[in-house]
Amino acid sequence: MADDYLKINRALIKVYNGILWVEEKELRKSTFSDLTIKEFHAIDAITMYDHQTLSQVAQKLHLTPGTMTTMTDRLTRKGYVYRKRDEGDRRVIRLYLTNKGRVLYRAHRAFHNMMVKSFLKGMNKEELGVIHKALHNLEDFLDEHI
Repeated sequence: MADDYLKINRALIKVYNGILWVEEKELRKSTFSDLTIKEFHAIDAITMYDHQTLSQVAQKLHLTPGTMTTMTDRLTRKGYVYRKRDEGDRRVIRLYLTNKGRVLYRAHRAFHNMMVKSFLKGMNKEELGVIHKALHNLEDFLDEHI
């Protein structure tokens, strides 16, 4: 059991660091090299669909509203994001991706789709159930500590 624990711990660390490394490497050699990895993930959190408020995105990313405001200002200057008043409640300002932001969002989603397909390749239904259970347990742990 202890040996399995160590192997799984090493694998989780390697996967976590590997995903960040590959994302950063691909970002640096792309046309989006003007972004930091945190800005890259902010664009993913803003999404093309939900048109969330700055506070909602900040909460998803575990950032303060002030930090998210600064990041939104930078993403706006760089041409990835714009703000728009809510039609129903003019006091509310929502975040939207520009065409450039949507291209990046789709590219990031495609990377994640390739990664998940590779991860699940060759697994049967029972193995998928074990993966779902393990990931659910990990999500519960993270939810308790965030």
